[in-house]
Formats: sequence, structure tokens, C-alpha cells
Amino acid sequence: MKLLLLCLGLILVRAHEEENDVVKGNFDISEISGDWYSILLASDIKEKIEENGSMRVFVNDIEVLSNSSLIFTMHTKVNGKCTKISLICNKTEKDGEYDVVYDGYNLFRIIETDYEDYIIFHLVNTNQEQAFQLMELYARKPDVSPKVKEKFVRYCQGMEIPKENILDLTQVDRCLQARQSEAAQVSSAE
Repeated sequence: MKLLLLCLGLILVRAHEEENDVVKGNFDISEISGDWYSILLASDIKEKIEENGSMRVFVNDIEVLSNSSLIFTMHTKVNGKCTKISLICNKTEKDGEYDVVYDGYNLFRIIETDYEDYIIFHLVNTNQEQAFQLMELYARKPDVSPKVKEKFVRYCQGMEIPKENILDLTQVDRCLQARQSEAAQVSSAE
């Protein structure tokens, strides 16, 4: 009985520690530098994130500049071919908030991160055609736990993005081959 109680206590302590690693404000932006993988993508206008949609991009890495701006290096498919793009996102006055012009004006913010495993972004795009919102889940590895994916789904529901508008990018070609060949080219050049 004592062993059972001890095990239960250790499980609760570990669960509490994992939740304490989650950051929802006062972000240390230098901690988000590095490699990332696109995991889940959601939008209230699904066409924007479906195949050939303007916002269907696959992140490679995020670099933090000295002025706290961010450079996102990504791939997108153009005529079926993976094409590399880089976007410089400027810091706004708010914690964890940035803007960038890409297919309109985008204002996005970090919802939460634990730096070592995942990061969740919320983006609002405004252009002449229409305004829409986008949610993105990136991870340090090619996939994350079901628990993190469930958390993302709850955030989407809170933003009134229907569950059927959430795409699991781990099930599609995320241009990982292009990413790996570019990394190999950089290694051989050194």
C-alpha cells in the first residue's frame, strides 16, 4: 500500500513539473532559436492551409536576431516542388507578438511553449480579400505526444476553429527531404 501511494505521489509530482515547464508569457525569445517541425496547422478558412493554400508552409528553423526580430526559414510547395522561403518577423511592443507581410499583413503571437518540445502560435491575417486566423503547432522533433496535440485542439476550439479544419502535417509530405538535402549541402560546404 505504501509503495502504491509513493508511486502515485511521484506521478503527481512529475505531472506538476511537466506543467511548470510550460511558458505562457514573459517569453525568453532566445530559447526558441533552432530547428522546428510543423506538426499541426489549423485555420477558420481551411482552403488557406490545404494543399496549394498560401499558408501551407513547413517550418525548418527559427532564428532570433539581436533586435528580437525572428527569421523563419520554411518550405512551401510551388507547382509540386518544395521551395525554401525566409520571412523576417518584426517584434511588436507586446510580449511574444510579431508581425510580417506574407499573403497580406500577419500579426501573430506565441500562445505557449516549453522551449524544448513544442511551441503554439496564433496568427491573424488581414488582406484585401478576407481576414482569417491560423493556429500552428511546431515541435523540436518530427512529432509530439498526443497530449500536446489535444492541447492544440482545445486552443483551436477556443478560437472557434472547427476540429475538421485542423490538419495533421505529420501525415503529409512536409518537404523533409528538401530540408535534409539542404543540411547536407551546408555540412559538405564546411
